[in-house]
Amino acid sequence: MNPFEMVVLIVAIVVVGRIMQSRGRFRHRGPEILDVTPRAEDEGETRRLRDEVTQLKQRIQVLERIAVEKENSLAREIDQLRDR
Repeated sequence: MNPFEMVVLIVAIVVVGRIMQSRGRFRHRGPEILDVTPRAEDEGETRRLRDEVTQLKQRIQVLERIAVEKENSLAREIDQLRDR
């Protein structure tokens, strides 16, 4: 066996060993990683974020209404100036 083949064989053994080691770790930690059940603190955080989004949507609606009202009032003022 020449040195090049020996190096390739050693690298292949190391790679296979690392793959087996990673698979073993995943099997032991698998349920923890894949656990997607919501926790109590996550539900509280979700509720808080939904309330915040609702408040922000309401604020946007108010700002849109103000912008539209000002636009209409500005148009009315311009029309009144033209009529003079």
